[in-house]
Amino acid sequence: MDDAVVVGSGPNGLAAAVTLARVGVRVTVLEAEETVGGGARTLDLGLTPGLLHDVCSAVHPLAWASPFFRAFDLEAHGVELRTPEVSYAQPLDGRPAAVAFRDLTRTVERLGPDGPAWRALLRTASRQWEAVVALGMGDKRSVPPGLGSPAALVGALRFGLGVLEQGGPWWGRRWRTEEAAALLTGVAAHAITPLPSLGAAGTAVLLATLAHAGVGSSTADDGGAGGGRQGRGTCDGGWPLPRGGSQAITDALVRDLRAHGGDVVTGHRVTSRGDLPAASAYLFDSTPRTLLQVLGDEVSPATRRAFSRFRHGDAAAKVDFVLDGPVPWADPEGDGAVHRAGTLHVGGTREQMVRSEGEVHAGRHAERPMVLVSDPTVVDRDREAGGVRPLWTYAHVPTGSTVDVTEAVTAQIERFAPGFRDVVVASRCVPAAQMADHNQNYVGGDIAAGAATMWQMIARPTVSRNPYRATGGVYLCSASAPPGPGVHGMGGYHAARRALREVFGVRIPAL
Repeated sequence: MDDAVVVGSGPNGLAAAVTLARVGVRVTVLEAEETVGGGARTLDLGLTPGLLHDVCSAVHPLAWASPFFRAFDLEAHGVELRTPEVSYAQPLDGRPAAVAFRDLTRTVERLGPDGPAWRALLRTASRQWEAVVALGMGDKRSVPPGLGSPAALVGALRFGLGVLEQGGPWWGRRWRTEEAAALLTGVAAHAITPLPSLGAAGTAVLLATLAHAGVGSSTADDGGAGGGRQGRGTCDGGWPLPRGGSQAITDALVRDLRAHGGDVVTGHRVTSRGDLPAASAYLFDSTPRTLLQVLGDEVSPATRRAFSRFRHGDAAAKVDFVLDGPVPWADPEGDGAVHRAGTLHVGGTREQMVRSEGEVHAGRHAERPMVLVSDPTVVDRDREAGGVRPLWTYAHVPTGSTVDVTEAVTAQIERFAPGFRDVVVASRCVPAAQMADHNQNYVGGDIAAGAATMWQMIARPTVSRNPYRATGGVYLCSASAPPGPGVHGMGGYHAARRALREVFGVRIPAL
């Protein structure tokens, strides 16, 4: 008899398993697929021999910032996070791209008239990024550690005020130029939700804060390291990419789990109670729908009703490219900054992104969809194989879309990178309707495992005081539980901490 069974080997499932195993609980992780990692896998898709592609997540600002991963210490476990000089960029028609450098000061200088407004929005939060992270990655039911000092409270307050401003009708009041407005809106679009909204604004201000944390945001605004803010982990700031791909994070977690006596069993799909071995506790890195399907009447009618009301959000379709050269981004500025970005938000102006996200939410495909692009070779040339390189893209589409968006994504990139078609060697599209084929949590292509509204970010999956416990010794530990989507492991950690206290009588300190 195992003491605990974790269903699903995504980052949250593995974080839960590691948390349990490190205090002596025997843990088995059951994974339906033949490969481990859920949303953090890197695989050969068969497009070019030896070329690896990130299946879902690729860029990891939340991994280095996560209290769980900072305590885990990714660097000590062999994970090298490589941080681009440019955290993200927003190409624009006929004008220089808007650019968010790692260094806040350089970003401010690049934004010209809107530089002071950008600094005012993000500098305090960037200085107090640990407090911002504590607020954003907590369980939404208790006061998180890290908010005990006046400076931390000020940082959290400035973060909150920024979210309120950027999530409402007054979101344009501080911007004088299209560059700054588009730059922040591109980050907000990660939420795949209508704009503006509080959920999207929370995403934007948190991720933009982390983009500048550590460099040019501390008391040393000369671009030096971040004023004593170095902590455990591989890096302290930016939007890094793991060397070799996201699988590096998964593999580190699996090694640690096995070192502490746990195990992972692949090819074991759990669809009913009979698929579960006997255990004292079960933690589901799944959607509420899957948990209900497996447990049936074991869950109380009230919980079943609450879980049944959980809403999934708009979707993404994945297009992986193989290129025989770099993306030829147009660069009117001439300094090459856009070519040094690990992440690009390809959607045009704020107005254009608002329109396209509104179309998607209304169930229609946008003529010019919002496209997210990641180029790992900017910081990891080892990702090249045989003279070609991978390019990672997502396009926002209506839930359940069956459309192959390869041409729409290609045209959108070509719009800002004339000649892109000429460097494309091969491509593969996974329509939104097929995203759940490799990760059951992505219902209809909802890669956030639940609509990213402000209400659902707080009350996911229910308004219960303990949002992780479904019944008895059964817990939900996925991105459908607080704090929500992202490769940070905190949903798994929070659920495991409750299971330890409530099932095993073990208390561990909060991170």
